[in-house]
Amino acid sequence: MPRKVRLEFPGASYHVINRGNYRSWIFESPGARVSFLRCLKQTCEAQGWVLHSWVLMGNHYHLCVSTPEANLVAGMRWLQSTFANRFNRFRKMNGHVFQGRYKAILLDGDAVSSVSHYIHLNPVRAGVLRAEQLQNYADSSFAQLWHPSTRWSCFEPREYLAGAGGIADTAEGRTQYRKYLSWLSETDLEKKRLGFEQMTRGWAKGSEAFRKKVLENTPALLGGRIVEAEAAPLKAVKWERALVSALGKIGKTQEHLIHDPKGAEWKVALARHLRDTVMASSAWIAQRLSMGRTSSVQTWVSRHRHRPTSSCRVWSQLNQESMD
Repeated sequence: MPRKVRLEFPGASYHVINRGNYRSWIFESPGARVSFLRCLKQTCEAQGWVLHSWVLMGNHYHLCVSTPEANLVAGMRWLQSTFANRFNRFRKMNGHVFQGRYKAILLDGDAVSSVSHYIHLNPVRAGVLRAEQLQNYADSSFAQLWHPSTRWSCFEPREYLAGAGGIADTAEGRTQYRKYLSWLSETDLEKKRLGFEQMTRGWAKGSEAFRKKVLENTPALLGGRIVEAEAAPLKAVKWERALVSALGKIGKTQEHLIHDPKGAEWKVALARHLRDTVMASSAWIAQRLSMGRTSSVQTWVSRHRHRPTSSCRVWSQLNQESMD
């Protein structure tokens, strides 16, 4: 399988995720959790990272970090390898601790806020505790937010407090933020608007303008700070560029992808367009266009091929534009 691209540039922000090998419970013991957090703190301080939010669950972790320098890969390599060595030494075992390469989703400024809300609500979604008790979950940045005396120098909560309604970093503000998370945990429409269902998918999360800017600068980045690049051509980037272009042509946005029905006619036409023009995989289309199962995409596209092309306005738009 091709190795996923790592986009690195000064000031980039990421949602970083990884799981235990075979989904094993690597953070089950207090010692393992303390060890990982020590490695995380040391990494952030050594690399100059800004740590917005984090949470440790039984078999996985989430981080939201910003990198003033283009050094995500160097820091993550040290973090995971150092923790794995310590973890195996403690267990007197060898082998992989994590399931493989971590996932790093590129974020724009607004996405840092929504991702942090998502991260803080992980224990609530898992049924560990209620949102009103989040300050009691020690293995989360919410506990550091709630207890300022415990904060690391690299910890920075202001972006997601501002994103929750301009909340101040005060005792009253922290209580207000907890109320916001409690409301968010029970409000499906708002979670959908923030993109919770897509929070761990894709290569980037943010506005149309942010994605377009990154894609437009990809060639320059390829000559500079893209590391661990795919052995094959950067197909996912090519597909994403085609998607952004097509959405602009038909007057649709990322919001439409999330909220419109899985089998909406315009989505099916777009799926076929991406299959025909850039050979995007059905699996990628199913995920990126929020169309459900891969098999459903294949069925819809197949049916669309047997329809008169003049009967689908969106297909005609895309086809006309491609010929101009």
